[in-house]
Amino acid sequence: MTTPFPFTAVVGQDDLRLALLLNAVSPAVGGVLVRGEKGTAKSTAVRALSALLPAVPVVAGCRFSCDPAAPDPGCPDGPHEDIAGASRPARMVELPVGASEDRLVGALDIERALAEGVKAFEPGLLADAHRGILYVDEVNLLHDHLVDLLLDAAAMGASYVEREGVSVRHASKFLLVGTMNPEEGELRPQLLDRFGLTVEVAASREPDQRVEVVRRRLAYDDDPAVFAARWADEEAAVRQRIVAARELLPSVRLGDGALRQIAATCAAFEVDGMRADIVMARTATALAAWAGRTDVLAEDVRQAALLALPHRRRRNPFDAPGLDEDKLDETLEEFGGPDDDPDPDPGPDGPGGGGGRPDPDDAPQGDGDTAARPEAGENGQPQPSGAGEQSPARASEPFRTKVLSVPGIGEGAAGRRSRARTEHGRTTGARRPRGALTKLHLAATVRAAAPHQRARGRSGPGLVVRRDDLRQATREGREGNLVLFVVDASGSMAARQRMGAVKGAVLSLLLDAYQRRDKVGLVTFRGSAADVALPPTSSVDAAAARLETLPTGGRTPLAAGLLRAHEVLRVERLRDPARRPLVVLVTDGRATGGPEPVALAGRAARLFAADGVASVVVDCESGPVRLGLAGQLAGELGGTAVTLDELRADSIAGLVKDVQRRAA
Repeated sequence: MTTPFPFTAVVGQDDLRLALLLNAVSPAVGGVLVRGEKGTAKSTAVRALSALLPAVPVVAGCRFSCDPAAPDPGCPDGPHEDIAGASRPARMVELPVGASEDRLVGALDIERALAEGVKAFEPGLLADAHRGILYVDEVNLLHDHLVDLLLDAAAMGASYVEREGVSVRHASKFLLVGTMNPEEGELRPQLLDRFGLTVEVAASREPDQRVEVVRRRLAYDDDPAVFAARWADEEAAVRQRIVAARELLPSVRLGDGALRQIAATCAAFEVDGMRADIVMARTATALAAWAGRTDVLAEDVRQAALLALPHRRRRNPFDAPGLDEDKLDETLEEFGGPDDDPDPDPGPDGPGGGGGRPDPDDAPQGDGDTAARPEAGENGQPQPSGAGEQSPARASEPFRTKVLSVPGIGEGAAGRRSRARTEHGRTTGARRPRGALTKLHLAATVRAAAPHQRARGRSGPGLVVRRDDLRQATREGREGNLVLFVVDASGSMAARQRMGAVKGAVLSLLLDAYQRRDKVGLVTFRGSAADVALPPTSSVDAAAARLETLPTGGRTPLAAGLLRAHEVLRVERLRDPARRPLVVLVTDGRATGGPEPVALAGRAARLFAADGVASVVVDCESGPVRLGLAGQLAGELGGTAVTLDELRADSIAGLVKDVQRRAA
């Protein structure tokens, strides 16, 4: 068995360690979401936590970890009467991002259920995680159907498996811990709110601390057992402190003054619902127990707010997580009660070494930082300003968009946009299973088995079913797509109002893509070349930052923009071959620079038509005299042209329907 890295040997990351320890003291806090860049010990700290948890008493032989003192009356392995108890270490169960539904909730033996009427159930990860830790690395990449199952289990404390009239239920109460890199996309709000606490982690910029991180990691890699032995005393001390805090927890008093501060803080930061208030109360109580106190102080409420509120104050995906600590301190002071500590010290090191975190609002934001940067090229390197370059235009307010969908039926990644053949959705037919059976089509299976019952010697009421009779249900659901914007940022498009409207439309569709699990990319062209301003991504934060700093000016290398977009799609097709693209070209159709620029752009456009890529041209031409070049370009692309004013929601919806009709 692999020796885990000791929890107490993790360098720095005070907030991360405190949040995990508070959940160990009081699992009712609701878990931890760890956000941060790669290589910051997120997974290391989480995996090390399980070794600190006290042993779990269980019913001997129960696959669902029932508590001998209060066994689950509905346990599939029950009833548990007069059965000896046992003890085992606390489990940490990892949920892989690519896990199947059966692996998560468990699976029924369909053949035995049909032939014998027996509920032969094989427990899944939700059963294994009961009374332990369920850890999801890269939780923001988890498929939607698995997220839905996690939400149901977390809300009800139980897992339900329903298969063709056969039902199994078992208890599933677990500490949910997730790690994620925000650059790879955000979480659905429903799952985000299920995490009690959140922490932001980043690598230290202090050379001495970085040296110590490397030194300890190298020592651990050389001999994990010897390294762990060096930290055994520290691990034992923390383990004993967790046990003591658990015993003290029921005696901790949450006074009216602390409750007023909690309620006032949640109201001041306009968080939705009441879960934040409850989580803050539980966290503040756990902080007091961890510090060895029986009274909750103002410093506990402050630290609880820093851990429980940042991910709940986001109003939309463009909002940066974090709290205004000055506002927090003002609220706590205004609503301080008579039972609070008269002289709390909420300094950087809170109870138990938790510490406050750097204020995200102290970091440079907006135009004060990003607008001062030179334009970034494809590799992120600054480019010299082109002739006639103008400062970036600010995007107009985003608006709600209607669905853009790609024609036909795809087989791409699970999402909520275009029609696709998926494992989840409405049943449209049946086929023989390829590999393991996951979704039984009962009627088709019975039809396949019925003609052979006499030959198989059937004599009783049960249906004699063999492997060859089983039929897999084919289903139709929705997939996520790649929406690639190709935007003319040249001098002819440089009017601020026009570019502001274009950026606003892109941001609006990016918000929609976040909700529908799409990727969005942005290619811009101006001067003498085209740039990939936004590589295909699901990260709305990165997308918003790139769009805000998009400059304009210079000539119109239309062909270069189309060729660069074609290259982006070619690379994405290799990376994600099942994800179908929709190209939105924003231009007035003019092309300058080089010999025969318009003809060259037409030849580049025909590459998209030859590949069957769905496309839309937003015609930005203005003035009393119109050349109609954008309409001609749309014909070369095999797509549809609309004016810039028609880019808003209702027009886009009609446009996509037009694209679908043409493709049909």
